[in-house]
Amino acid sequence: MSIPGDPNPHNPYAQPQPSPYGQPPAQPNATPPAQQNPYTQQPPPQSPPAPPQPPSVPPQDPGGGYGYPVAGAPVGTPGVPGVSAAPGAPGGTGGRGAAGWLWAIGGAVAASAIWGSLLFATGGFSSEPSPDLAGYAYTSDLCAATSMTPFENAHFKAKANTGSSSKDANPQHSGAQQTSLDTMWCNVSLEQDSAGTSAADYSSNWLYSAATLHKKTDPTPEFADNYRSYEKQDTSISYKVEAVSGIGDEAYLVTRNDEGSSSSGSYVILGVRDGWMTYQSTWSSYASGSSASKQPTSSEVATMLKTSATETLKRMRSSGSR
Repeated sequence: MSIPGDPNPHNPYAQPQPSPYGQPPAQPNATPPAQQNPYTQQPPPQSPPAPPQPPSVPPQDPGGGYGYPVAGAPVGTPGVPGVSAAPGAPGGTGGRGAAGWLWAIGGAVAASAIWGSLLFATGGFSSEPSPDLAGYAYTSDLCAATSMTPFENAHFKAKANTGSSSKDANPQHSGAQQTSLDTMWCNVSLEQDSAGTSAADYSSNWLYSAATLHKKTDPTPEFADNYRSYEKQDTSISYKVEAVSGIGDEAYLVTRNDEGSSSSGSYVILGVRDGWMTYQSTWSSYASGSSASKQPTSSEVATMLKTSATETLKRMRSSGSR
């Protein structure tokens, strides 16, 4: 059945198109022969033409062969928009529409693969976090950055060197810059101004400080547990752990309980995290029972450690910015 005005140029039911070589001469009183449809039976000449029916599906897109097929239409159905005729049949496209879709999809996949390779090469898909060093900079001599003022105010001073070797130096310091970590430490042996010289008046005081710049892994998730674990130790020595405010992002003070000890002394740790920088200062002191020197209490040591750490961290950040 022909559909008047059908815009589909591949519809075998459409009206015949003008010949590219021009119209043949008109013959007087001649009626043009009816267009023969190779797929349908023509009605008898005496039968009146059936009224035109509206198309059951939208016309095929002008591109020809790139629209989606009509649902339920078998492949090779002629005259149905979006469905190519079987190869070799009149009006068949030979699968050119499907090939076009395959080429388009293949090109998109290839372009996506190239773009993904470029992103991986330039770090666009990198899941590696960026370290927050909070403005702290590496120093090879942490002792030079360590504030000793609080200890000097408590009448402590660094012991004089006992030898010419670097192993005998006091204070001692070291550091290393590596791919994942920058580490630095300082160790100072202290003595009181009034310390005696006799063997019975023996005392030992140490201040050990260490700082780490974590460049690959965020220390935050494990930092608190690292110090809280002191309270979990099942030993004869017990510890008290408390949070400290006002220093870095978080800080903890660990104090050893020395009740019942025959000697006087203290062991106190201050741990600080600021961004991906961790800092720890440790005070360890011991004095014999016959020593005349008065040792500071754990509370006094804690105050000295916090005051020293606050100033030391300021000095470490002096060459950077957050």
